[in-house]
Amino acid sequence: MQVHETIAGLRAALKSAGPGKRVALVPTMGNLHDGHIALMTQARGHADTVVATIFVNRLQFRPGEDFDSYPRTFQADCGKLEAAGVDHLFAPTEAEMYPRPQGYHVVPPAEQDGILEGEFRPGHFRGVATVVMKLFQIVGPDVALFGKKDYQQLMVIRNMVADLNLPIEIVGGETVRAGDGLALSSRNGYLSAEERAEAPHLNRAITKVVAAIRAGNADFAGLERDAVAELTAAGWRPDYIAIRKKTDLQLPPAHESGLVVLAAARLGSTRLIDNLEV
Repeated sequence: MQVHETIAGLRAALKSAGPGKRVALVPTMGNLHDGHIALMTQARGHADTVVATIFVNRLQFRPGEDFDSYPRTFQADCGKLEAAGVDHLFAPTEAEMYPRPQGYHVVPPAEQDGILEGEFRPGHFRGVATVVMKLFQIVGPDVALFGKKDYQQLMVIRNMVADLNLPIEIVGGETVRAGDGLALSSRNGYLSAEERAEAPHLNRAITKVVAAIRAGNADFAGLERDAVAELTAAGWRPDYIAIRKKTDLQLPPAHESGLVVLAAARLGSTRLIDNLEV
């Protein structure tokens, strides 16, 4: 695996591979877990060359969030990526990615950006869309892979690619879970032992909602309230439990098909997200 810290170095390496090579991109912020590695393995089935990135993107963090304390495990990450067969790792410094203050931004439409995660983390998806667009321009991939755990992020990126006519296929990777159902996340490491034992409750709560919908319960607002109440009683601080349309995450009419149940809640000081498609 070749490691590149500069845009010029990565571009030169990709160019030297010769024409006609299909390139897959898997962007990450590092602190890699099995969910990330599953995306790398999946990427190999879509391309001749797999490029991973590690970059903790300041633009998508709000003041007071965990940008400075976000886990950075570069050497361990390199070992995992090499074992997964990744061809190139792009690991730029902040100065390389943002050599001057970022004046131009990709701003998702309000109906996508101002709901769910966007409501509780204003500006987050502007930062995500901007850095992903920069990575697309740097790498020039034919296909890019993102995990479904960040469901709204995946939707925003899909729509950005479609609206801006980018010649990139976007592939969503299934959420990888621990044996007890907890979605793998770099932030799971913030949990204490007691919190880690309680954390799978988030998945259990939305699993109940999915089961109720599949059984014909169309009282979506009631199902959301019950799930929030269940988590609150267990000591969580839920931001939302939401039943939405998969295509655009807007509110669904009764008996709508193609749904996803999304959740975000704090357990102690750690904010966890999860979702399940119906």
